[in-house]
Amino acid sequence: MLSKADIVVSLIVGELSAWLLIAIARSLGITSSAIWSLPIVFPLLCLLGLYVAARIAAKIAVIYQIAKFILIGGFNTLLDWGILAALIFIFRQYFLVEPQDKLAVILTLGLVYYSFYKAISFVVAAVSSFFWNRFWTFKRETTESMSQEFFQFLIVTFVGFLINVGIASSVFKFVHPFGGLNYDQWAIAAAVVATIFSMVWNFLGYKFIVFNEKPAEAKPVSI
Repeated sequence: MLSKADIVVSLIVGELSAWLLIAIARSLGITSSAIWSLPIVFPLLCLLGLYVAARIAAKIAVIYQIAKFILIGGFNTLLDWGILAALIFIFRQYFLVEPQDKLAVILTLGLVYYSFYKAISFVVAAVSSFFWNRFWTFKRETTESMSQEFFQFLIVTFVGFLINVGIASSVFKFVHPFGGLNYDQWAIAAAVVATIFSMVWNFLGYKFIVFNEKPAEAKPVSI
């Protein structure tokens, strides 16, 4: 069975993620009443997913760690997108920019501004990622090697940062919005594409470089 700590963390992360999803949905103009069920449904889905992963991990141990990483990665991704959406909204309002004003949109959501907003949201999410992954996903209970791990984390994350911001900015600048998306929505879509690539890199880097476990330190998952 799952440990109490894993149950509590999965529910907390699920709850926080649900509210971030609501905030992002509202920023994209989604007003369906169904989104208000997320604070109840989403934490339970996170717990269920972790439970299923724990069962599978009885045969493939790494699955449980991957499930934790995905859960934390999903939360930090939503944190990234939420901050990005908030920055776009706040600064657009500050400069009195409306979506239909194409010139103003270009000036406010141009490559330089967008990359700056994306960089801020990415850094905040990355710091959150370090602590969640260190103390929960990869189970580092001591602080002896924390400074070294943090240095390695910064290097791995910096590469992920270049991948994330580079891909997001390239998609936003060079790919014209399609599917009826406006520039605000396309900015988030660009972040989605970038996140897929950066998350793959981050998992491999965190597991095999930053939080690399020696065989003797590995602990089996209790079912």
